[in-house]
Amino acid sequence: MRARREGMMPDTFDSLDRPLRDLRISVTDRCNFRCTYCMPKEVFGRDFQFLPSSALLTFEEITRLARIFVVEHGVEKLRITGGEPLVRRDVEKLVAMLAAIPGLKDLTLTTNGALLARKARALADAGLKRVTVSLDSLDDSVFKSMNDVDFPAERVLEGIEAAREAGIVPVKVNMVVKRGVNDASVVDMARHFKGTGHILRFIEYMDVGTTNGWRMYDVVPASEIVRMIDAEMPIEPTEPNYRGEVAQRYRYRDGSGEVGLITSVTQPFCGNCTRARLSSEGLLYTCLFGAAGHDLRAMLRSGQADSEISAFVGKVWRRRADRYSEIRTDATSRRPKVEMSHIGG
Repeated sequence: MRARREGMMPDTFDSLDRPLRDLRISVTDRCNFRCTYCMPKEVFGRDFQFLPSSALLTFEEITRLARIFVVEHGVEKLRITGGEPLVRRDVEKLVAMLAAIPGLKDLTLTTNGALLARKARALADAGLKRVTVSLDSLDDSVFKSMNDVDFPAERVLEGIEAAREAGIVPVKVNMVVKRGVNDASVVDMARHFKGTGHILRFIEYMDVGTTNGWRMYDVVPASEIVRMIDAEMPIEPTEPNYRGEVAQRYRYRDGSGEVGLITSVTQPFCGNCTRARLSSEGLLYTCLFGAAGHDLRAMLRSGQADSEISAFVGKVWRRRADRYSEIRTDATSRRPKVEMSHIGG
């Protein structure tokens, strides 16, 4: 049921009656990890041509677009992503600029955590309220094999602690689970973060992009993950916080916190997807599994007015009919799709 929120601009709905609520903003296509399920070294090696700095949206351009999405289309949440966003120089300046947008309710950032210990205080001072950190195992041999740059888990944990000390809490910790790779780490991860106040979320391995060699066989279903945790530390389902929340929430029966399950493969949530994505060079994507984006940078740099850009964004969203995860098969997984390292998760 559509409803206009009191005191806000009219919402923008797509063809499946989904409002535009979230904008994920990639600030770079570069990353200091080479995670095998996202940015495999065989593809993103020394000779890979990343975007030149002149192609990236400036902080001013990003802020201008973000303001249009928030003020004109009802977006409530902005998430800064990459690549790895903390490799973008002075990204805390962008955080401060975005935090000042009137009407914005939530500003967060997703990171691999490698630079978080160094940057957490500056990010908090700039106005960042929440952060999501990727961590796929506490076992160094497993984690290093997955990030493929020999980076230890302990340094990611130091970043999470730095975020807590800076007041960016609770931290959400994302673990992509791949069968035969890190599924044996599920219970250890749950045990480690239980009672810490941080929220651990398990993500089913997805066929984002075309370079990670995805197979349905490699997916560990959320139902299996729930059984693994429940056998050691009893959990029970709880209600979502809001429409469009990605994770299915489960709380520990002893009251010591919760975990989340992101079930894009086995239990798709396309019907409640409220997310748009902006790539680092200014392409607007209406789905994580999209093949092509809509060029907003060209509109910015050709001198078009905010009203013209806003009208174009509205037109794109109203035509949106994406529901890739609902139609996914082994065959559709081979379709051309934008890489996750290019537009974030």
